[in-house]
Amino acid sequence: MPNRGVLQAGEKVQFTDRKGKRITDQLTVGGTTQTEHGLIMHDQIIGRTEGIVVTTVRAKREAQINQQHPERDEGKPWKSARAIGGWEYAVMRPRLADYVLSMPRGAQIMYPKDIAQVIQLGDIRRGMRVLESGAGSGAMSLNLLDAVGCEGSLTTIEMRPEFAKVALGNATVYFGERPGWWDLRIGDFDSVARELPEHAFDRIVLDMLDPWNRLEQAYRVIAPGGVLVAYVTTTTQLSRMAESLRQTGVWTEPDIQETLERSWKAQGLAVRPDHQMIGHTGFLVVTRAMAEGCHALHKRDRATKDTTTDVDELSVQQRAAQLEDLELRDISDRKLRKVLRDLDAQVANISSAQSGQQSSAATSADDASSELE
Repeated sequence: MPNRGVLQAGEKVQFTDRKGKRITDQLTVGGTTQTEHGLIMHDQIIGRTEGIVVTTVRAKREAQINQQHPERDEGKPWKSARAIGGWEYAVMRPRLADYVLSMPRGAQIMYPKDIAQVIQLGDIRRGMRVLESGAGSGAMSLNLLDAVGCEGSLTTIEMRPEFAKVALGNATVYFGERPGWWDLRIGDFDSVARELPEHAFDRIVLDMLDPWNRLEQAYRVIAPGGVLVAYVTTTTQLSRMAESLRQTGVWTEPDIQETLERSWKAQGLAVRPDHQMIGHTGFLVVTRAMAEGCHALHKRDRATKDTTTDVDELSVQQRAAQLEDLELRDISDRKLRKVLRDLDAQVANISSAQSGQQSSAATSADDASSELE
């Protein structure tokens, strides 16, 4: 577990320069961190506190050149630039979000903005029992482990052993040891979930390609009232997940969220949003489990409103009726008549104004002709 006090060998630290560029590295006795401005000596940091400023030292240029094939480094000015020392870096322990973004990864990780929403919307708190499907590189797992704490438990199901190994390694480095409250299992979700006791989990997090196919086992192992959060990246996945939840009848109406992240610049009078932002990364589908024997309450569509049939599969007559039933205008007949009256009046005003202009122009022409005579 990340601790307070002096920095020790084996800990991850974050170096940040005056331009805001960050480098995350693990401290080792006698170790160094290579930067664009020279080397950071780890021995100058170990045993000191966070918040200090260290200065890079000049690296020997020969150490940067390929000794076996020096011709490959000809015309590469950055090789000599890296030897320059005297550049300052602030030293801090990385936040969990910083660690997640900098850690070695195999699979694509979930962004911190989405992880934060999973924790909040999923109501994942200390002491809870959480089931996760899809460890990936461990980004979500690390945050779940931190959220439930050693008083709770996290069971993660990962299909690919190599991904599980990456996630376990990242968790071990972050916590300083393998988390004892983490049960990491290899296999497909349904097969592993069948071995788990019924209603054993307070929360379930699904980060996988087809979460709608895992709802049966998810419902079996989640406690009544438990929260399920599914992370999907495409609209087709989103649609299938939402409709599958409704069809089962045992999950509440899904709440669907998307989070966009934009940072700002605030320097003197230059206060504006940055030109780049983190836009769409994924959708969160949040639902809760009903008690056995109780059917979920869902909003009912009007009987004439079919929102599921594919219009491309209908005949011309059926398609016309379907489009009318869908009420794509989203406007009442009374409102439509009023809009048309208003537009007719505005068109008439334009015609009247044009007639007036033409009449005025004709009068002016007659007056000019009279003066010439």
